[in-house]
Amino acid sequence: MSENSREPLTIKIRGEDGYRVTKIRVREGLIQHLDRLADEVHCSRNELINRMLEYGIKNTIIEHLPNQEIEERKKHPGVL
Repeated sequence: MSENSREPLTIKIRGEDGYRVTKIRVREGLIQHLDRLADEVHCSRNELINRMLEYGIKNTIIEHLPNQEIEERKKHPGVL
């Protein structure tokens, strides 16, 4: 490959990929378990956590107690 035919190096500026960095505290045992799972499925811990968060958000159901549901409907009519 000659010098003139090289492709330019493209570097994205941090933060322009749609992701944001955040910090959370996680118990050591949970980190170890996440690392084992990530190794097993051949992905990074970060990718595994993102997949789990997306799944959790899509599959979360919030159950209200009867009195809470009435109060929520008063605060946000037409939402529930």
